[in-house]
Amino acid sequence: MRIVRLANFVTPSSGGLRVALDELGAGYAASGHEPVLVVPGERAAERETASGRIITVRGPLVPRLGGYRVITARRPLRRLLEELRPDRLEVSDRTTLRWTGRWARDRGIPSVMVSHESLSGLFRLYGAPAGLADALNRATAAAYGTVVCTTGWAEAEFRRLAVPNVVRVPLGVDLAAFSPARYDPALRARLAPGGEKLLVHCGRLYPEKRPDRSVQALAALRRSGVPAVLAVAGDGPLRRSLERQAAGLPVVFLGHLAERSRLAALLATADVALAPGPVETFGLAALEALASGTPVVVSAAGALPEVVGPAGAAVADDPAAYARALRRLLARSDPPWPAVARAQAERYGWPAAVQGFLRAHGLAGAPARPR
Repeated sequence: MRIVRLANFVTPSSGGLRVALDELGAGYAASGHEPVLVVPGERAAERETASGRIITVRGPLVPRLGGYRVITARRPLRRLLEELRPDRLEVSDRTTLRWTGRWARDRGIPSVMVSHESLSGLFRLYGAPAGLADALNRATAAAYGTVVCTTGWAEAEFRRLAVPNVVRVPLGVDLAAFSPARYDPALRARLAPGGEKLLVHCGRLYPEKRPDRSVQALAALRRSGVPAVLAVAGDGPLRRSLERQAAGLPVVFLGHLAERSRLAALLATADVALAPGPVETFGLAALEALASGTPVVVSAAGALPEVVGPAGAAVADDPAAYARALRRLLARSDPPWPAVARAQAERYGWPAAVQGFLRAHGLAGAPARPR
């Protein structure tokens, strides 16, 4: 079956969405299907990858979003979809591409929308009317055959509207690439040369990720007498303001780590990871830290407490609360954190996620039709 997937807000330095698109595409291909991913870019292009065919169509930059582009031209995209003749349509954008759900329904093509963000959470964060999120969520559910949410927290904004076509499918983590065995003593010596505790914040430097909270947590932790340093892996429009905020503190900004091996080494070498985003619907970076044997302190407001479970701490959005949780995690050694964190991550594998998404498409166990 040809599974055509559409996604906006994807760049080479994207975080969890890019990883999910790659892993699911590779899983679909391994299951005998034909995944085709359509994304926006500066110029039109097409290439074959291990995750299937990737078609780039021209899309304008979104101002002040650090390089993200969107597909806005409906007519060319409609022509492309007609040429591709999908057996299934999967969309990872619930705003500008919502019309494609009706396009698929009019042609009898089963469609899935993947809810990678919580509109209720984002609107609450930015002070937008809650009723608008409800209206948009109802419209999304009406446009697509199935809505996939990755956690119960993400699912809740649809369930409370009594939407009948919602399913929950957790994402996964690469348990081979991310492992406690990736610990790097040379990296440890470089980032924490005085034997300090090593904290890591991994994620895009965007307001909804609250990277400022990680810097504030480090400052509060050091004021309490705990020698610690912070490594920030990621980039985005908040970087300059964060660098100013971190002046005088032992914070190193590593930028986007394109090589998975470098990220895996960093996560396995850290003592604790921080994931303070209050509207995360899953949190792949936090799960990658767990797979690396590193506990995570997360915001209690989003879905991350559900993912992290006993392998970390969920706290209120307050630097002092983060510092207290960090002290507790850094002081505990029984049972050892690497074993606890790794066991929690092993509940989430990509093979299970792929099969869950195929079930949402009505394709689990179904023979793949050659094209």
